[in-house]
Amino acid sequence: MTSPGLTRRLSDEIEAWLKSPGHKRLGDLVEVFGKRSFAIAFVLLLALPALPLPTGGVTHVFEVIAVLLALQLMVGRDEIWLPRRLCERELGGDAKFLNGLIRVIRRVERFSRPRLTFLFGHRLSNFVFGLVVAAGSIAAFVAPPFTGLDTLPALGVVLISLGVLLEDFYVVIAGLVVLAVGVFLEILLGSAAVKGIGSLF
Repeated sequence: MTSPGLTRRLSDEIEAWLKSPGHKRLGDLVEVFGKRSFAIAFVLLLALPALPLPTGGVTHVFEVIAVLLALQLMVGRDEIWLPRRLCERELGGDAKFLNGLIRVIRRVERFSRPRLTFLFGHRLSNFVFGLVVAAGSIAAFVAPPFTGLDTLPALGVVLISLGVLLEDFYVVIAGLVVLAVGVFLEILLGSAAVKGIGSLF
């Protein structure tokens, strides 16, 4: 992955694109952000399920797209490819959601700085990045509806993607911890639910 420009913050770049006139489609990311389009797509796709609100499964399509993109990253693609129907899917949300997303990115930028940058932008690191994103997106997808258990896995993917964009390995580690906690809670509560249902019979 290519690091963000030195003269403009990542949050400013994303905000300018999201608030500019015209469509905000998945297919437009490559033209605007180049090789960074994968990580930015993961941020935008998983930001909604990362909200601390039950989504009722309405974000599943975003999680499926994130898995498809993660698989492409794992096989070494430099640019996003999706069927035309998915490329034309709009990423923009309402103003409240977009403003909240930008605020989160700016909070991360306040304490983030390039750390262990030699770990980023390699074939192996991109493979691992794609693998982790796929795992986190699947974890968010399989979370039971209306439980809010998709929040932590999705938030973990968002933080990991921001860490890659900012080339800050500490942010990546924070995202991995959040993702691991989310998966642990899914397994723990899911097992408890299965045992509870089993005890009824």
